[in-house]
Amino acid sequence: MSVLIHFEIAADRLDRAVKFYRSVFGWKIEKLEESEDYWYVTTDEEEGLAVTGGLFERGHTVDSTINTFDVPSLDASAKKITESGGKVLAPKISLPGLGYVQYCQDSEGNTFGIMEYDESAP
Repeated sequence: MSVLIHFEIAADRLDRAVKFYRSVFGWKIEKLEESEDYWYVTTDEEEGLAVTGGLFERGHTVDSTINTFDVPSLDASAKKITESGGKVLAPKISLPGLGYVQYCQDSEGNTFGIMEYDESAP
């Protein structure tokens, strides 16, 4: 069974969103050094219990929240998504040393991500 492992929230003003989520939920939010417009979110300090997240600058008016799910195989899941009436929106993206992520849409047009962990990802 696939589980939710990561979320991403679009923001018009990242500084305002960071302040809001820190204040409301007490999340630890840190700017990623390699990205000017992406902030990494840790929702809980206890390992194994937290779902991680990110805040990113809204690029399009339709950008909202994207949930990412852990899957055993990106390719098999992408095939199942299209066979079930969904769409694959982008080719898989390598996250070096972590794995691969791919963005898709469900049958209702909602965007979500799928993630396959693979420490050998280049």
